[in-house]
Amino acid sequence: MYPEQLYSVLVVSAPGKSAAAISALLPESDYEPVRYAGSAAAARQELSVRSYDLVLINGPLPDETGARLAADLCAEKGTVPLLLVPADLFAEIGTRMQTQGVFTLSKPTSSMMLSQALRWMAAARERLRRTEKKTATIEEKMEEIRLVNRAKWLLIEQLKMTESDAHRYIEKQAMDRCVSRREIAQNIIRIYA
Repeated sequence: MYPEQLYSVLVVSAPGKSAAAISALLPESDYEPVRYAGSAAAARQELSVRSYDLVLINGPLPDETGARLAADLCAEKGTVPLLLVPADLFAEIGTRMQTQGVFTLSKPTSSMMLSQALRWMAAARERLRRTEKKTATIEEKMEEIRLVNRAKWLLIEQLKMTESDAHRYIEKQAMDRCVSRREIAQNIIRIYA
């Protein structure tokens, strides 16, 4: 897989040969932790406790086909689901799942195909990680802008500064103290709010 990257995996499958075959394709060197759930309800319970990078759903499950669980997982950020569907249902379910962003494989399938699907899922997870990182950076910058603007308006209101003076004051304080504008803004908010 990716160098020094471990992927957490939840396998949702009724106990049996399929679950054992899937387990054999998940070496600890690439996948850790690997947890198992025997039904969609058990999987939802496990997912309420922690999130997983990859979720393999071996449908049908005792309590549903697995399609709803897979679709719900796509709405969660960071989780990449794979739904294994019986060959006679693949055309119907596979197309529907594709529009929701779910990887699907017809079963029975080969170990090689399942290994390849795991690599695709890992690649999709890495793309999601990069997107999450960019989103977090943008959100942090937006939060800093909101804090600085709030601090500026407090300086305008409390110290009767102009907006440009308040802006220069925050910039100069940050440079003089070798701290971020965010820290200066938070301090001003603490004092004047």
